[in-house]
Amino acid sequence: MADPKLSDILARAFAAEGCEVLFTLMGDANMYWSEAMSRLPGITLVHARHEHCAVAMADGYARATGKVGVASTTCGPGFTQIMTALTIAARANVPLVVFAGDTPMTAAYYIQQIDMAPLALATGAHYIPIRTMDRALDNVREAFHIAALERRPVVLGVPMDLQKQAYPFMFDYIPSVELLPTPQRPMPDPALVDRLVDMIAEAERPIIIAGKGACLSGAGPAIAQLAEASGALLATSLLGKGLFEGNPFAMDIAGAFASDFSRERFAEADLVIGFGVGLGTYTTESGYLYPSAQTVQVDINPRGLWQGLRTADMHIRADAHAAAEAITARMQQRGVTRPGFRSAELAGQIAADEPDRKVFPTVAGTVDPRKAILELDRIVPKDWDVVIGVGHYFGIALTHMRGRAADKYHVVGDFGAIGNGLPAAIGVAAARNNGRVLLIEGDGSLMLHIQELETVRRQGIRMLMAIINDGGYGAEIHKFRAGGLSPETVIHGRGDLAGVANGFGVRGTTVSALGGFGALFAEHQAANSAGLWDIHSDDTVVSRPYRRIHYGEA
Repeated sequence: MADPKLSDILARAFAAEGCEVLFTLMGDANMYWSEAMSRLPGITLVHARHEHCAVAMADGYARATGKVGVASTTCGPGFTQIMTALTIAARANVPLVVFAGDTPMTAAYYIQQIDMAPLALATGAHYIPIRTMDRALDNVREAFHIAALERRPVVLGVPMDLQKQAYPFMFDYIPSVELLPTPQRPMPDPALVDRLVDMIAEAERPIIIAGKGACLSGAGPAIAQLAEASGALLATSLLGKGLFEGNPFAMDIAGAFASDFSRERFAEADLVIGFGVGLGTYTTESGYLYPSAQTVQVDINPRGLWQGLRTADMHIRADAHAAAEAITARMQQRGVTRPGFRSAELAGQIAADEPDRKVFPTVAGTVDPRKAILELDRIVPKDWDVVIGVGHYFGIALTHMRGRAADKYHVVGDFGAIGNGLPAAIGVAAARNNGRVLLIEGDGSLMLHIQELETVRRQGIRMLMAIINDGGYGAEIHKFRAGGLSPETVIHGRGDLAGVANGFGVRGTTVSALGGFGALFAEHQAANSAGLWDIHSDDTVVSRPYRRIHYGEA
């Protein structure tokens, strides 16, 4: 029996690292390794139609599972295509390993040659080149170790000629998980806990904001208990949405997505405590959301200056869960309890709050996208995963959806790049494998990677895609109008997205009126496949965040 090639050995190492799904687009520099992966038991290959999408799919998979996502590209132009996806993953602290086939080391000339390291590093990813047989398995282990420990993407550059060489050693591999430090919950400094309890004892209107870090640490119940003891209202960052779902004193998202009622409560706040949240520009509205409040940030890695802002008056370096429990325990020891904001009357006002009451007339044959989101939210079960891309509609979706746990929302907005909702949803759907995934995306975003509808059909991906189709680039339409300019250059017409979907083998339906989502959803469930709803929305309806940011509405 011939000795295995290095590509075969590397495939076995990835399997030993726990890779179960590989998102790939094969070319000459990664096709033999990808094929070797396909022969291993328990590994599924999802073949994308664009390299960016392969990495974006792995990103969605990692967000849904918490595992290290795995993607692969070929060399040269195959690699340069993924710069946006790598940047998104790096900024979102998503653990990924990208097997990037590289050009031959021994070739005098190769047309696709490019130095991959500076490109990868510029995105915030780590780069590891495999250059020798002796170090190849160590390099794989290091890649997965860094991805998991530092929560960022790692590019593994593997020359194609090295992959083809026979591997001369025994396969003796220790997975990176055996070398990872034991997970820990850093405790807060007791002196700082006492200082914060002093602040709580004096506060009359405290508010707690929790973010992604609080979600990852499972801090929701502990923070809710602290809020009850201190009389604080609760809110989340965009990425923490849903953490306090069902709590009568939770006001949903803070900042640009907040309702008028929530904004008024923040203006009254005299103490704001952030748990596992960056307290950046959008969450705090550049510091203007709570102008009279003292601020405290509790985080594993607090930053005094971020996004050009002073984040807080006091910082406590600690795990959100551990800190919330320690603060509550110290309050009990000292006999500190506060009514704060809380009352039955206020709970009733929060329950009656509406995210956006403004009335817009709509053109015949189109729908108000806010009402469409509300109908979607009523029809689609609350245990479904919801993937939301970036664009004007995403502010509408996130302000109007309710009743879902935090881990059911997947927002791909970390670089402000459109076009990532569809591949991310494919990654989430591959992770869940239960058909309960809803994508909310815009028409302009869908067009960037519409070829992946063919991937959805070919791979048997089951999910529902709700495309908010305003016939153009909605964000730019409203920015032009807000500036007194004609938006004609960014309006391209609605086309027939349902027809395009059907052409790719995905069930497409045009929606031009409200009230029928229930019947359509029953049809979708019965079909047990992928479906796309082309929802024709009126482009004159402006989301609440955009009215504030671009139109200057109070």
